[in-house]
Amino acid sequence: MNKPLRRIAIFCGLLVLTLLIRDNWLQYVKADELRTDEHNRRVAIERYASPRGDIIVGGDPITGHATTSGDFKYKRTYKDGAMWAPVTGFVSQAFGANQLESIEDGILTGNDDRLFFRNTLDMLTGERKEGGNVVTTLNAAAQKAAYEGLKRQGAKGAVVALEPSTGKILSLASYPSYDPSTIAGDGASDAKAWKNLQKKNNPDDPMLNRALREVYPPGSTFKVVTAAAALENGLYTDPEEKTDTPLPWVMPGTTTELKNEGNIPCKNASLREALRVSCNTVFGKIGSDLGNDKMLETAKKFGFTEEQFTPIRSSASVFSDDMNESQTALSSIGQFNTAATPLQMAMVASAVANNGTLMKPYMVDELQARNLDTIEKTDPEEMSKPLSPDNAQVLQSMMETVVEKGTGSNAKIPGITVGGKTGTAQHGVENSENPYAWFISYAKLDDGSSPVAVAVVIEDDNAVRDDISGGGLAAPIAKQVMEAVIGNRE
Repeated sequence: MNKPLRRIAIFCGLLVLTLLIRDNWLQYVKADELRTDEHNRRVAIERYASPRGDIIVGGDPITGHATTSGDFKYKRTYKDGAMWAPVTGFVSQAFGANQLESIEDGILTGNDDRLFFRNTLDMLTGERKEGGNVVTTLNAAAQKAAYEGLKRQGAKGAVVALEPSTGKILSLASYPSYDPSTIAGDGASDAKAWKNLQKKNNPDDPMLNRALREVYPPGSTFKVVTAAAALENGLYTDPEEKTDTPLPWVMPGTTTELKNEGNIPCKNASLREALRVSCNTVFGKIGSDLGNDKMLETAKKFGFTEEQFTPIRSSASVFSDDMNESQTALSSIGQFNTAATPLQMAMVASAVANNGTLMKPYMVDELQARNLDTIEKTDPEEMSKPLSPDNAQVLQSMMETVVEKGTGSNAKIPGITVGGKTGTAQHGVENSENPYAWFISYAKLDDGSSPVAVAVVIEDDNAVRDDISGGGLAAPIAKQVMEAVIGNRE
């Protein structure tokens, strides 16, 4: 071969080698990136070429699918979509997905690596690929009671119910809500519905998951945490013991008296009496006496300051550090910077009901393949021990007095022991706006077990200010949720 031909051959060989390297780079290195690129329409077409698996509550699917025309063969449908939206989230051909629909997308679409054997078998047998199922811990009766209770109030709010012994989420309701079915497609009507749901176009913000993502001043419900701190740190050991609480009580470093609501018996009141009538002075002074560090330590044991993953992310609840005595006093009655999600306050009630042990909250019980084989099962997990069993039982007796003889009487259930705490949290500059109404509670059966703990918060901008109270607005909803859970066990 002469020299020019040899050069041409070498050059052609280099071109072929370059082509092979490029081809292998695209096929093996860049394949996943190209396959999942949002601009690759074939990805979306493949995604909606087969039905998604279902999200299951109590053995029944709360999701479904419908066929469509065009490139996308299937779209998602929802049963009682607005009621379940805080749990399911949405999956849309045009707008993506969130919450369980996004977190468990691999299982629901059938693309999860753990389904590889199942998918390979389907290819060999010619069966259509279908997604697996997400089995939740939710209780349908409790969810209905929660959502309809909020809807009757016609106000913004949320409800969370937990099973104290396991951490299972039994109810997760937010109002106002939306039907994810209305935005599941990619047509003009879906685009219009999406636009109408955005906060800038809808001040009620129906797509906000208030149960997990909104933090509110918890008001007097936080006094349960402060009482726990007093017991755990030995400041007071007997719920009948008189506290060292003068009336009036001036917050340290200020000339400002901490006021109580109305003419209630708070001077040197015992812990039991102070919780029963909700004395600001008693619990404010406890927080001040214990100091910021000890109060923060107790709050953290209940879950404050950290995000929770259920697996849907819940915002971190707030109890500040580096506060002075008067700021700690205000924070210890659920004001100043203190803020909590409804999930967080349900965790507080749950820990007390479970004899001082807080279980990690979760809403996915198991993941299933299409043939219902279990792919993954969630085991209950202890999160912390905010209280000793003895102190938890003391606090239970105090919360039960609140319901039997105090501000939480609207939560009484005949034949069932109920413990609770009301809260009315200030809202707006200098308390200028209507306050938030809170109630946290648990139900206890004759055998001492507690099947449910609940937190309810109500934002009612239209109510008469004097009519807003945790006992008046929130406690009846908590009662209905507890009754629903207990009724399902009988």
